[in-house]
Amino acid sequence: MKEWGKLFQIESKEQLSSLAFTRLYQVFQIIIIIALFIGIPLMIVSLLTQLAVGGINFAPKAAAFKGSKINPIKGLKRIFSAKGLVELGKSVLKVVLLVGLATLIIYLMLPQLLQISHGSLKSALEVMYYAFPFLIGALLTALAIIAAIDYFWQRHVHVQQLKMTKQELKDENKQTEGSPEVKAKIRRMQMEKSRESGKQREALDNVSNATAVITNPTHFAVALKYNPGEVGAPTILAMGQGIIAQQIIERAHEHKVTVFRSPLLARALYFTGEIGQEISDRLYNAVAVALAYIYRIDQGEPVEEPDITIPDELTFDEFGNVES
Repeated sequence: MKEWGKLFQIESKEQLSSLAFTRLYQVFQIIIIIALFIGIPLMIVSLLTQLAVGGINFAPKAAAFKGSKINPIKGLKRIFSAKGLVELGKSVLKVVLLVGLATLIIYLMLPQLLQISHGSLKSALEVMYYAFPFLIGALLTALAIIAAIDYFWQRHVHVQQLKMTKQELKDENKQTEGSPEVKAKIRRMQMEKSRESGKQREALDNVSNATAVITNPTHFAVALKYNPGEVGAPTILAMGQGIIAQQIIERAHEHKVTVFRSPLLARALYFTGEIGQEISDRLYNAVAVALAYIYRIDQGEPVEEPDITIPDELTFDEFGNVES
């Protein structure tokens, strides 16, 4: 903190007339240096993490103005829902951890950073040469730890959702009382869960036969199968969200199935389709454009990514609500 102390030293009375301007200029220099030192690594880390989860795509339609986006009632419903609060808490925690880590590193490197404005260009570049990679590496490590924790948390939530609820356990305990209705209900639920689990496993195994996987890029994933020339529309082989979506994407990478990032199309397919069924006829055009692009990419052709248009009544948000 000695460098900060120098800003408040007055060596002679003659300096008083220009002291305010001089000190203000020096403080401004220091703030600019620290802001750049924090901002540039954070920007690099943000770009790297975006590339890691599926690339950077620009969707003009998504950026277009929509009155529903500024609807305070819908906004509050999304924020204060149980899932919304969890996601908000996770986002706030990520920001707090990253900013706290960056602040700690800046504090430890503060003496070297404050010397940049007084030293030569060579010394400034030397400081940046060692400081930037260290800061970026620390932030990426923190993001990796956060991502790992988030992954295992989602897996835990998914496992808990598959377990029987308290009411279901009570019903199961009533079997000892000999209630035929309760027994029948429990058997029915067990059969449904067994069928659902088997269907999900079979769907994941079928990903290897998919033509392409449409993703959100990480929250939703839909595996499609289509053979050109055959009668009928593309069929949904597998689909899921959260941990299931991640498993579908992993299977696709393992079997070299093309993964195409299209958030609106992925959500539209997920909320209107069923595993083993053909896609909705309202999505024929959008899926045709996507599959044509994927086919040309698989053939090694240099082709520009298309702008896929989804019908307004099928533009869902992540909760399945239609965006107006």
